[in-house]
Amino acid sequence: MFSILVIDDEPNNFDVIETFLEDEQYRLYYAASGEDAFKSLDLFNPDLILLDVMMAGLDGIECCRRLKAMERWQSVPIIIVTALATKADLAQCMSAGADDFISKPVNRIELTARVRSMLRIRHQYQQLEEFNTRLETMVQHRTAQLRQMLFQDALTLLPSRAGLLQTFQQRQAIKLLSWGLIALDCDRFKLVNGSFGHQVGDRLLRAIAQRLNQQLSPRQWLGRTGGDEFSILIENVECDEQLEAWVTRILAVFTEPFWVEGYEIFITVSIGVARTNSSTRDGERLFQDADTAMYQAKSKGKNSYQVFDAQMHVAMLQRLTVENDLQLAFKQSDFTVYYQPIFDLNTEHLAGFEALIRWRHPNRGLVSPGEFIPSMEMTGLIVSVGLWVLRQACEQLRDWHRRGRSDLTMSVNLSVRQFASPTLLADDDDARLIGIITHESLRQQTRPFDLLRLLSAVEVMSVRVVTARQDCSVLDIARLMAERRVSSVVMTVVEGSDEAPLERAVGLLTERDLVQFQSLGASLAETKVSDVMSSPVF
Repeated sequence: MFSILVIDDEPNNFDVIETFLEDEQYRLYYAASGEDAFKSLDLFNPDLILLDVMMAGLDGIECCRRLKAMERWQSVPIIIVTALATKADLAQCMSAGADDFISKPVNRIELTARVRSMLRIRHQYQQLEEFNTRLETMVQHRTAQLRQMLFQDALTLLPSRAGLLQTFQQRQAIKLLSWGLIALDCDRFKLVNGSFGHQVGDRLLRAIAQRLNQQLSPRQWLGRTGGDEFSILIENVECDEQLEAWVTRILAVFTEPFWVEGYEIFITVSIGVARTNSSTRDGERLFQDADTAMYQAKSKGKNSYQVFDAQMHVAMLQRLTVENDLQLAFKQSDFTVYYQPIFDLNTEHLAGFEALIRWRHPNRGLVSPGEFIPSMEMTGLIVSVGLWVLRQACEQLRDWHRRGRSDLTMSVNLSVRQFASPTLLADDDDARLIGIITHESLRQQTRPFDLLRLLSAVEVMSVRVVTARQDCSVLDIARLMAERRVSSVVMTVVEGSDEAPLERAVGLLTERDLVQFQSLGASLAETKVSDVMSSPVF
């Protein structure tokens, strides 16, 4: 039910209005003056005000102006009830903030219609206010949720990277302090998710967080800063030795296995260490330095740590530059293929060539393969560039065969990543083509079945696979291929042992080298005496 406040110094006028509106079921309140109205506003809480103009003391115009100046009553409509009918009088009422007016003597139909209209507007405004209030509450709640998501990890309930940074900044605002940061990444965590599922992976992360939390002391904060990355922020660190002592404790934490849903899981970590100094008090820079050191540790081997130094940033920038330049080099055809001769030591005749990629940088000149091949592997460009090298080598091999040298073979270095590409040798079927997989590539496949699956995929391509070093994993793969009858993929061991004789000697420089390797049973020699050739002509 709506409430209407009638402000008029003549009680008879209130009686008339009350009579006219008695069928509308409104609650009507009366104030005999503007002063009385202001005293009773909070008590009456009106939805509509009917206001007389000509009153002693505070007149209707000034009363209207003051009401509209008050934030609480700005939305309450005011109908001026006046005997003044000139345009100037009406303009004065409207300029004071009145929403409508009724001329005296009051007409029942006009009064009822105007009151209904103003109350309808009032109701709509109230609905809008309620909606805005609900919306503001929802926004505040969602903002709080987003803030929590930003500053707290939902899985472990640890601070996020932003949460640790906030702690750093808040503490620094109180007093300039020296800080240390230990960033650690769980090695091969994707293998856990792939083997046991993400549910086990999530529970393992919570177990890691719990175990690390037990190592904390006051003024030390643990956070989860990435998928399988954690960071420990430490206050009042004066030297690297303090952090290295911490690293020793962390590495010890991971010597014991984690038991998750009945699985015994061993995890190792790669750790980066950084600290602030007199010239570096920036939290973002501290995290960046620790991350740089951590990635350096990962690149040098698992279960290790690196302390940040400025040269690491230089190395990272250089690597990024090389990766960017490699993308341009492939688009601009800056790569070329050279061919290194391979000789048969028994006949002393040319047996074939090994295709070697070379990069002629427009500014740096010839870039060493040892510098850019790892970058290709990391960026995945090795697949596209490797396919291009294969096609160049096959085209060159077919050209030699057309010229009458069908006895020549072509060796091409392959990355394990290339075997996952469906385009590997899809258009080339030449039994004289030999693919070479390096020992480092084999080591990336921890289970023989993984590489067997890759090698089996190229069975129809008539590719012989040569490994660059004999080890137990290679022998396991060879045995599996024999069992599975993968006949077109031939395992050949380059460096020999008691179990596998030496087949090819690489990098011979002198005649003495030649004699020595012949005595070991080598039948092929890839020498460095002969220069590599961009396109050998016979």
